[in-house]
Amino acid sequence: MFYIKRIDNDIFARIKGKSYKDGCTVPLEDLRYLHILHKDLERQTHEGELICNVNIAADLLDIFQRLYEAAYPIERVRLIDEYGADDETSMLANNSSCFNFRLISHTTNVSKHGLGLAVDINPLYNPYIKEVDGKRVLEPATAEEYIDRSKDFPYKIEESDLCCKLFAEHGFEWGGNCWDNRKDYQHFAIPDEIVARLYKSNI
Repeated sequence: MFYIKRIDNDIFARIKGKSYKDGCTVPLEDLRYLHILHKDLERQTHEGELICNVNIAADLLDIFQRLYEAAYPIERVRLIDEYGADDETSMLANNSSCFNFRLISHTTNVSKHGLGLAVDINPLYNPYIKEVDGKRVLEPATAEEYIDRSKDFPYKIEESDLCCKLFAEHGFEWGGNCWDNRKDYQHFAIPDEIVARLYKSNI
């Protein structure tokens, strides 16, 4: 139930014009489809699927398999295309996802998600927080009660937990501690220097 496959015609039909938008600069051959299993808070098993860059496909498969074996809770892992490739809608559903061709919020640079080189885990409970023009930006917008990381609540990601440890083991950086000017507690990504070697024209 854990496997990797190329983007075939059936999969492409599901993502075309959604996560794989017109003008997407990432070749299809650089992407892979992953099928996984994951457990929720009640330890119920669910099937999950996501699309990622070929360069991290094997890493993600290992991470998700080990999280599943440890019953690490992940509520939902569906293609973001099921939410119209809309990040806010997907985050509101606490959907964990990877590839979605787009720009970094409030910039003109291609996001690592746009390259399939970043993953968001349980995003509703692990929001993105940043100051823009003196105003706080919170994504998803309804995650106010999860800003205070000293509180205990379900699906919270902490540096000491298994999720962070496994992603770090595979060379990912965690958005909860890698920037001074923002926090992105849901976010695990390949470091800039590696992305630059893979896609020099995209960052």
